[in-house]
Amino acid sequence: MAHFAKIDENNIVQQIIVVSNENCGNLDFPESESIGQSFINSIGLDGNWKQTSYNSTFRKRYAGLDDVYDESRNAFLPIKPFPSWVLNEETCLWNSPIERPTDGNLYRWNEDEQSWEEVITE
Repeated sequence: MAHFAKIDENNIVQQIIVVSNENCGNLDFPESESIGQSFINSIGLDGNWKQTSYNSTFRKRYAGLDDVYDESRNAFLPIKPFPSWVLNEETCLWNSPIERPTDGNLYRWNEDEQSWEEVITE
């Protein structure tokens, strides 16, 4: 099965659909994309459709709703969680300016303090 993400004029993912491999010419990406796009248009679904990989084998990660397709990186980027976070160019994921503690406890990011705060559960 092939997966396609519909992106709007701002390159934001609006919808994700599954298309059979037969309707993509039984080809691998990237050859499958244009055939899949033609099939999608032929069944009345207009718009700009980009193939996405459920296994993250291309375009860095599987597209999610409201993700952004970055054409220059040819990748789907998740929503930036906080203004201070920086994009990791290799993974195309957002990283906090300070590494999250790895002591097994639960933490949340405090943007005002630029620090990780331990979440205390009762």
